[in-house]
Amino acid sequence: MQIQGQIVDIQNKRIYAGEITVSNGKIVSIVEATHDVQNYILPGFIDAHIHIESSMLVPSEFAKIAVLHGTVATISDPHEIANVLGKEGVYYMIENGKKTPFKFHFGAPSCVPATSFETAGAIIDSDEIKELMANPDIYYLSEMMNYPGVLFDDKEVLKKIEWAKQYRKPVDGHAPALRGEPIKKYIAAGITTDHECFTFDEAEEKLSLGMKVLVREGSAAKNFEALIDLLPRNYENMMFCSDDKHPDDLILGHINLLCARAVAKGFDVFKILQVACVNPVHHYKMNVGLLQENDAADFIVVEDLVHFKVKQTYINGELVAENGMSFVKHIPFETPNNFKITAKELADFELTSSASKIRVIEALEGQLITNEIHHQSLIVDGKLVSDTENDILKMAVVNRYQNTKPAIAFIKNFGLKKGAIASSVAHDCHNIVVVGTTDEEILNAVNLIIGNKGGICAVNGIDKKSLALPVAGIMSDKDGWQTGKLYQEIDTITKELGSNLKAPFMTLSFMALLVIPDLKLSDKGLFSGNSFSFVDLEIK
Repeated sequence: MQIQGQIVDIQNKRIYAGEITVSNGKIVSIVEATHDVQNYILPGFIDAHIHIESSMLVPSEFAKIAVLHGTVATISDPHEIANVLGKEGVYYMIENGKKTPFKFHFGAPSCVPATSFETAGAIIDSDEIKELMANPDIYYLSEMMNYPGVLFDDKEVLKKIEWAKQYRKPVDGHAPALRGEPIKKYIAAGITTDHECFTFDEAEEKLSLGMKVLVREGSAAKNFEALIDLLPRNYENMMFCSDDKHPDDLILGHINLLCARAVAKGFDVFKILQVACVNPVHHYKMNVGLLQENDAADFIVVEDLVHFKVKQTYINGELVAENGMSFVKHIPFETPNNFKITAKELADFELTSSASKIRVIEALEGQLITNEIHHQSLIVDGKLVSDTENDILKMAVVNRYQNTKPAIAFIKNFGLKKGAIASSVAHDCHNIVVVGTTDEEILNAVNLIIGNKGGICAVNGIDKKSLALPVAGIMSDKDGWQTGKLYQEIDTITKELGSNLKAPFMTLSFMALLVIPDLKLSDKGLFSGNSFSFVDLEIK
């Protein structure tokens, strides 16, 4: 196969009219040639940190959509399914991904569960990390979220890092707001990246200490604008990532959108493409070609270097997408699950109290972090209830692995005026998280999720809409377009119920994530990420 176009040589920072010859999946020659073809040929895009599960799609269905946007590979942390199914979940993702041409590079989840303050469906200890690290299909140790464990020399945490070092595989970081001496110790342990920076100064400090910083722009956490001005001086040590991207967002675009936004700011296109295409390959030793002779023929054809509209995507010389059509084939897959609870009752969500003030989780648009605020409680018939007038709504986390009493809290900024929303996509243990205006609506939403053995839903009286996620309770058994359409419908209903959040279900999914401060709710209770301890709902 031969293909002509304007060759984008990132390494030598030049663009020239050329011709590529491909044989047996490899680039055998790249030569200058005279022709009138104006399309640009460049290496494929790489998402340097993504949880495939957050797209609500299995890897093979994710690949179908990603290739449309010129993405040829991902660095994928199967942390979500591992918290539900353990290492068997990791193997499920690897095997499903292998059935497509797309180049998934999975890591070994380092924190399953992420903390001891919540209930997960499985545990992956240092012995299992050793087993995973020995597997050639595992490319790195996934984000070390237990940064207190690193800072306080937890033996089990350090063993996991040591196994990665022994197998010469990089260790990913997760250190939101960690600065000064703590971040120096965290880096000294052997941790090389961070995708959790949400201020310019934080990212600049980490870069100055030798860390690779990933610019994250996902469905919930959006740090592009805060960090992108670091790119011109630090492009050799930065990458782009999504972290978590819901199906409707993935349909619209991927890393290509970040390249277009960076170009619009006037940055050097070669530096941008170094971040988008090259740096992940070198850092993670990925099996991905970089448009060099003898490389795997992984490249894309785009209309221009401004909007990066993708005309063709090739992986190992195979045309996998062209002009909005994906040629990645559907493959049948199993639907392993781990839902072990029965329907809940109204009394499970009632909370007797006489407290005049309560702690409230303040959700923030476009952020995973939250604030702790204190607010006057609303008590009716001796019970704490949602205060829709002040947007202080009842929230619960329901353990889906054991029949236990739900944990109750209150949250601000979801904005619902009626009904309730619930999800079993709830980082990191994927218990059921629900926010609602009345206890009855909360009950209905939770029981709808239990009946589906996982999913998301919006309810309002007799009106109910749900997206079932039967694969581990976090992924659909349908294709990305069907899943994205139904997700968008439920998202629209949620906004009609009053929510002003841009991505209410993505925000909801992080309200039980204890390792990102401050106030969060696990199935065991209200938790402060700043003190790393449980706190009382009532302020006495």
